[in-house]
Amino acid sequence: MKVIDTTIPDVKIIDSTVYGDERGFFMETWNQQKFEELVTGKPTTFVQDNHSKSKKGILRGLHYQTKNTQGKLVRVISGEVFDVAVDIRKNSATFGQWVGVYLSAENKRQLWVPEGFAHGFYVTSEEAEFVYKCTDYYNPSAEKSIIWNDATLNITWPISDCNIELSEKDLLGVLFCEIEGL
Repeated sequence: MKVIDTTIPDVKIIDSTVYGDERGFFMETWNQQKFEELVTGKPTTFVQDNHSKSKKGILRGLHYQTKNTQGKLVRVISGEVFDVAVDIRKNSATFGQWVGVYLSAENKRQLWVPEGFAHGFYVTSEEAEFVYKCTDYYNPSAEKSIIWNDATLNITWPISDCNIELSEKDLLGVLFCEIEGL
């Protein structure tokens, strides 16, 4: 496992070692001991795994929870997405900054998005399957959404010529200046 720093020190890109030959490949996608030693530096427990499938042009996010805050270890098993983490920790030196990373079935990268971050992704391939582990349970009553194109954040989404599709919840996302920071 190789851990790559991003511009926000707590957000990490994880490159797993992939062993392949003409039969296919093998990779270890999760190892608690290595993860805690190389990524978080502290005990980390995942309690929920999620899997979503989306078509090209779908943008999901930017989501966060005000209670049951979740750290997420995310990866793509089919297709490609542009994945974004936004620091919403009010006392953080990187508050309001974001990291964007391409995750794909081809590059097999994972992204660690710690607690205290809003998260979202945009599908750049014809379709994508996105899987992730969470450090706390989904709490729909505490879920919030920041509008994807907030001018303050100025996220450089790789929007193609297709239409962006958003859920009703994401269409109603609030501006960054209106969030309940953590």
